[in-house]
Order: sequence, then structure tokens, then C-alpha cells
Amino acid sequence: MTDKFKNRTGRNMVQDIQNFIQYLHSEKQTSTNTEVSYERDLRKMREFLSAQGVEEAHNVKTTHLNAYIMYLEKAGRKPATISRSIASMKAFFHYLEKQHRIEEDPAEKLKAPKIEKKMPAILTTDEVTLLLEQPSGNTPKELRDRAMLELLYATGIRVTELISLKVEDLNLQMEYVVCNDGHKERIIPFGNVARDALKRYMEQGRPRLIEDEKCPWLFTNCTGQDMSRQGFWKLIKSYGKKAGIQTEITPHTLRHSFAAHLVSNGADLKSVQEMLGHSDISTTQIYSQMGQSHIREVYLKAHPRG
Repeated sequence: MTDKFKNRTGRNMVQDIQNFIQYLHSEKQTSTNTEVSYERDLRKMREFLSAQGVEEAHNVKTTHLNAYIMYLEKAGRKPATISRSIASMKAFFHYLEKQHRIEEDPAEKLKAPKIEKKMPAILTTDEVTLLLEQPSGNTPKELRDRAMLELLYATGIRVTELISLKVEDLNLQMEYVVCNDGHKERIIPFGNVARDALKRYMEQGRPRLIEDEKCPWLFTNCTGQDMSRQGFWKLIKSYGKKAGIQTEITPHTLRHSFAAHLVSNGADLKSVQEMLGHSDISTTQIYSQMGQSHIREVYLKAHPRG
């Protein structure tokens, strides 16, 4: 090892990982979700390497990382999970090389497994209508649930973004919400139906749910506290079951349906990308492919010579 790197040893990977996450946050301005994902992947890698007696980054070889990948495969991890872990390792060791913490990047030649792209499950427009009509009463909870579902489908925002909205992020008069993940801000419009549901909730539902008038959250649980992602998932699944919808519903179902319905009705991909908050348009293109697949499916079922 050259003198250049000798004085950089003695610091274990825990500190290196913390510095890397801080670098992502301050220099790359990544989202909180991205940072949490990277940190989780790298922590698991470090635990594996530590068990092999490798404590410091400058001692990590490509063979160690390939052994970790094989370990993930034998543990039954999905190709998508393994690919994400490899991407995390590549970014981490590339950072260390640039910082002169290591002489060579051991992750440079790692190859990700091939991933078969699964089309996300979406609802038909009729199923969406059925789902959104389930909370039809005038109780504070039903007014809240109707407003949440309508807003989710009207904007395509993530569930995490939905439950993180504050009252100040909603502009009923101009019909838009502001989504902010800490680094990037998106202004997303919504239509009359969502506006009416939100107006009823704000006037008749929310005041009866919150205990403290200073509560900042737009949507709360039934005790006036901030809502959890799991709480919303249970809510939407129960309404899906009540509506008799056979398609498996996840927190992302309405987001996928929003995007697919927009694209199939002629919306341009760039606009949909901006509304969804995708950093890469290739992520949005799957909805275009889905549209073509759906057209083909309809043709085969309906055309007399299909």
C-alpha cells in the first residue's frame, strides 16, 4: 500500500457509510427514501464482510463482494433486491475511490442479475370508480378517506407523500398540492371531483378529527395524530375488498392506475414523469408499454378475427 493510503486506514466502514450518506444528502441532494435504501443495503453488506473478518474498506476485494452476492442469491433474495444492493455497493466504493480512501474500486466490475420487468398491477377505470365510491358516508373518517383516495388518484402522488402533506401544501382555490421530499418540490394539479371531496373534508371532517387546531397534517388518523403508511394500506385494502375488486391492491395501485390511464388517454410522457416525480423518464415509459399491451389484449378479446 502506498503512503498516500496508509494514513487513511484504521477507520472502519461504519464511518465510511455515514460519510457517504451525508455526501448523498448534501452534495447529490438525494431523497430521504434513497438515502435510507442505500444505508440499509450497505449496512447489510458491512455485516456480511465483518463476519468474514473484513472491517475496513481498503481490504475489500471483488471476491468478497461476489461472495456477498452469492450469499444473497442463496438466501433467496429477488433479482431486483440484489441489483439494488449492487447499485448501492458500486456508488459507495466509487465514492471511496474518489475520496482516496481506497486505491481500487472492488465493485467496478460487478454485474447485476437480469431482471424481468413486471408490469405493475393497475385498476380499470370502472374499478377505480367503484373503489373511490366506497367511503360514501358523512362521518369524519369517511370524508377523510374519500378525500385521500380522490387526491391519490387525481395526482398520482406516493402514499408516503400523501400522508406527509401539511395543510399549507393544499391550495383548494387554485386546485393543486405541493409535494416536497426535502430536496425537490413538485406542484401537482387536481380536478373538480378531488377538490369537492377535499372541501367537504376540510369543512366537515378534519375539524372533528383533530384535537389540536395547530396540527399541521392535512390527513390524520382517527385520534388526530399523523397517519402511518401501514394504516393507509389497511384502509385501501378494506375498501378494495368491500368493492369486490379482485386485483391485489397495494399502496401504489392508484399511483400506477393514475399514470397508466393518463398515458392511455394521450398524455405526454414528460408531463406524466414530472407529476410522478420520476428522475428518469425510462421509469415512466413502462406505462406507455403497458398501454400498448392493453390495446393488444383488448384487440385479441374483442376482434372477431383476433
